[in-house]
Amino acid sequence: MSVTSNPLATKSHAELGIEVPVHAIDRELHKLRAQDESRTHASLINLVVYSEKPGALLENSAIVRHLTREHACRAILVEVDPNQALPGIQAWITAHCHLDHGRRSVCCEQIALHLTGKVTGRFRNTVFAHLDSDLPLVFWWQGELSDIFSERLVSVIDRLIVDSSSWENPAESFRKIEKASHSNSQLILQDHAWSRTWQFRLGVASIFDDPTAQRAIAEIDRVEVTHHLDHRNSALQLLAWLAVQAGWRDAKRDTGKTAKNFNFVSPTGIAIEAHLSEDATAPPLSRLVLRAGERMAVISQTAGSAHVERRIEAPGYQASSLSPIDPVSAGDLVAMQLSRGGKNSLFAKILPRFRAMLE
Repeated sequence: MSVTSNPLATKSHAELGIEVPVHAIDRELHKLRAQDESRTHASLINLVVYSEKPGALLENSAIVRHLTREHACRAILVEVDPNQALPGIQAWITAHCHLDHGRRSVCCEQIALHLTGKVTGRFRNTVFAHLDSDLPLVFWWQGELSDIFSERLVSVIDRLIVDSSSWENPAESFRKIEKASHSNSQLILQDHAWSRTWQFRLGVASIFDDPTAQRAIAEIDRVEVTHHLDHRNSALQLLAWLAVQAGWRDAKRDTGKTAKNFNFVSPTGIAIEAHLSEDATAPPLSRLVLRAGERMAVISQTAGSAHVERRIEAPGYQASSLSPIDPVSAGDLVAMQLSRGGKNSLFAKILPRFRAMLE
């Protein structure tokens, strides 16, 4: 196959390791393992990282090198350029090795693949042929969902990681995931947008451990969420979580992709107004305010801060505490998601409400 149009051919790709023929990947990996008997091969999962962004292989190799410090895996990095007319494929292999307690090197293997042209069949055959058998498959899809994302692909994935904040039409993309997952009822879906709400959700739970705040839960009548203009999905998911966990029913709201006002009714019949506002200088989420008459709970993070502040204000009473901020980089978000594992059942629980807000 021709590889002359491959942009990597004119760039330094030493970080990707040794370039090998695709048909010889397994043989060359075996040679790589045999080079140093002091190295231990380790793998607990298959991690496939897929991107159609030019230069993604080099960026993702650096991310995987960091991830493998804590998460042993076989990593398969895939960069696809569907705009190239000629079909082509290049492959590289390497191992990310880290010292275990200063003694023996523990190594995780990496395969990097660059495909050009129409790749649907070649993609599945090439990637699936090099998975570490019997290990779960974590698939990190970067960017918009293209035609390569299909039911056949999803049928073999155990955990799918996406970032809905990067999608032009998240409602349509979630419909595509739902359709593709019909053959895989056990699929675990993880969204970076949801992970970015963790410290805010933890902050709400922490605040309402306070007896003063507990008494105000049933009287909440207004919610305010401030978010970065690129992270509306995180704000909506936080709002969906509040509504689901508190048992709020939907009432009349704005319509359209940029709706900012939502209305709910509490189990006790109190009307609740919720408002979203944007701040281009803020972190993904910068402020959540829950109001109940004269009482107020605030979770906030300022740009550049290393902490999230939790604060309760009521007549004659104030209390505050700090917690760390959520991870910022995509690699750190994936590391956090892999560390927690689990079925991500809470996200599955709020997903229908969130999707209804998107619609």
